Amino acid sequence: MKIKVNPALIAAPLAFCYKLMAKSLRFEVEGLENVTKALDSKKTIIMAVWHNELLALSAYGIVKDLPYVTIASDSNDGQIITDILERIGYEVVRGSSSKGGLKALLGMTRVMKRKGRVGIITMDGPKGPRHKVKPGIMAIAQRTGSLIIPMRGYLKNPIVFEKAWDKFELPRPFDRCKIFMGTPFQITDQKLSSEQLKLEADKIEDEMKNLGSGF
Repeated sequence: MKIKVNPALIAAPLAFCYKLMAKSLRFEVEGLENVTKALDSKKTIIMAVWHNELLALSAYGIVKDLPYVTIASDSNDGQIITDILERIGYEVVRGSSSKGGLKALLGMTRVMKRKGRVGIITMDGPKGPRHKVKPGIMAIAQRTGSLIIPMRGYLKNPIVFEKAWDKFELPRPFDRCKIFMGTPFQITDQKLSSEQLKLEADKIEDEMKNLGSGF
């Protein structure tokens, strides 16, 4: 027998525990001046992250009260994630990676432009391959004229889900976390061929590989 659970009943306690955990982490941050300069430029901003580091980076967003907007899937799991994220201060646009993906990107674009929120996109989510850039971030960056800022989060002693496609990392309370924010860059607003998109993706992947180091 399948028991249906109200996502809101799960989300509220999870969000509460997540906030407590986030505030217990000890952050070491490099490159914050890159974000400050980008904000001063009055351009919209997209923080480019990897899926496995999302919880650590979102925890930093909680501590600093960053006005993030992101995309969550239309699935039941996506509803739970949406309820949690909204409780920690995110604005969430719903959309599937297969159906409605364009609609979600357009919705995120509107929120970034009208409300000045900072986009955060897991470039390899929601299903991988791990640490491989998908076209979505480039599409929304072109449409919005946004600056892309690569962002990494290295936990000293994470709980790693080894069987997950991305080796997802769960922060432990009171752990140390290094946050690195790279140099902002912008993708041309000209239409790019598939080969050019691949080159842009390779550049972002190289930047992420070289951005900071763990413990």
